[in-house]
Amino acid sequence: MVVKKTYRLTKEGIAELQQELDSLTAERAEIAESIRAAREFGDLAENSEYQSARAAQERNESRIAEIEHILQNVEEIKTPRSSAQVQLGSRVRLKGEDGKTKEFQIVGTVEADPLNGKISDESPIGQALLGKHEKDEVEIRTSLESAVYKIVEVA
Repeated sequence: MVVKKTYRLTKEGIAELQQELDSLTAERAEIAESIRAAREFGDLAENSEYQSARAAQERNESRIAEIEHILQNVEEIKTPRSSAQVQLGSRVRLKGEDGKTKEFQIVGTVEADPLNGKISDESPIGQALLGKHEKDEVEIRTSLESAVYKIVEVA
């Protein structure tokens, strides 16, 4: 029995992947032209332009296949109806003991982008936040530090 993996993404995450897929598909013609032009240089075994163009084609086709697989097995994360509890799709604002605030959105692993505040539900921060409520205190442990935050808002 084969277990089908489901990828959980927000509506925005699905749109971003579709846009990337469209862009990569459009690049196919340019890459094919690069390969055609490189073939004209002669011996393919020692033709660095040809080797480079083929490598670019392989990377492009691999990413296209990966995105198509994700989009065929996607489950859209709906914005939570109730903002009482932190769940997948929630936006959470935290206030640290030092008074600084941090904002995160809890997303699936494919869409995670910590530098832009999108935290995976499987990450230590995501795990610590899931199931909590506004005004709860939560201890977040990372490899660098451990800190206590108060949940100011769940949306």
